[in-house]
Amino acid sequence: MPKFSSVRDMVSQMPSLVSPESLVGMNTVIQLDLAGDGGGQWNLTFADQKLTVNEGTAANPAMTLSVSAADYLAMSNGETNPMNLFMQGKIKIKGDMQLAMKLQTLFK
Repeated sequence: MPKFSSVRDMVSQMPSLVSPESLVGMNTVIQLDLAGDGGGQWNLTFADQKLTVNEGTAANPAMTLSVSAADYLAMSNGETNPMNLFMQGKIKIKGDMQLAMKLQTLFK
């Protein structure tokens, strides 16, 4: 996966980075709540073997991931381990925990 300089840049490229094969049978919505400088809210809709990213909040996401924008960017760039951030209480997951684990495997 390429290195990103901002969360906005990374989120905008997500649809091209997901592996369609990994989305077979996946129909769900994930909410990203990224706090701090460069953060924001995005919802990720997985359907028909595609990912659609929209800015804002989703009505009923299956899972909400809350983390600082800086930690999310570091995690996406492979500079920190998501499990370590979770164990340190820096990542909060609301909803389907299995979906959170699957999210790690979806991107090329």
